[in-house]
Amino acid sequence: MTAERGRVRVETGTKRVRAYLAGSPVVDTVRPALVWEKPYYPTYYFPAADVLASLVPTGDVVRSPSRGSGEVHDVKIGDVVAAGAALTYPESPLEALRGLVRLEWDAMDEWFEEDEPVYVHPRDPYTRVDALPSSRHVRVEIDGVVVAESRRPVVLFETGLPARYYLPMTDVRMDLLRHTELRTSCPYKGTAEYWSVVVGDEVHENVVWGYRTPLPESRAVAGLVSFYNEKVDIVVDGVREERPRTPFS
Repeated sequence: MTAERGRVRVETGTKRVRAYLAGSPVVDTVRPALVWEKPYYPTYYFPAADVLASLVPTGDVVRSPSRGSGEVHDVKIGDVVAAGAALTYPESPLEALRGLVRLEWDAMDEWFEEDEPVYVHPRDPYTRVDALPSSRHVRVEIDGVVVAESRRPVVLFETGLPARYYLPMTDVRMDLLRHTELRTSCPYKGTAEYWSVVVGDEVHENVVWGYRTPLPESRAVAGLVSFYNEKVDIVVDGVREERPRTPFS
């Protein structure tokens, strides 16, 4: 089933989805709703009958021009309370949302799609990730200095993003890299660590990242590193690529 209002789209999913709080299941369903509240990725909503925790109304209301008035609830399981972690839209102009519960992603301790942990947000069924070994000649330059050069990249193609060139560390000027504390997570690739690049007196913050232990669908980039196309100069097979405009620019 698909329903739309304005920019919000609702589809019924078929994965088993579970969320846990303090070691106990808050929801367990095989009929999640995928709701595109924003264009980048969906949010899960759940049939109220599949929510196992108690929902305690707070009396607060949040309003959305597309979804209507959302009633705020605390999520209570045993002695643990996640304050304001649930929304319901009993009178939503989007009929598909009535009777569903939206759980705040970060308020839960763990999320699972089937039996695999998932991080940050639900996987978008319309996003594909392909990591393909290649023999392209890739050169990375920063301020005119060659920071990496390889003929054995893995090219990662992800829907909606520019191709990313993942390179073996042995093909990178690791003497110019400085490991940082930044970590980010991706539902398709896992948790990334970052490096800055020092060229002369300039420090280019967190322009390099890599996945030591990526999720199974992206295992081909394990132990490799990539550079933001938006922030460095990349030459592929002798052709300098234009820097793309993305949210990471």
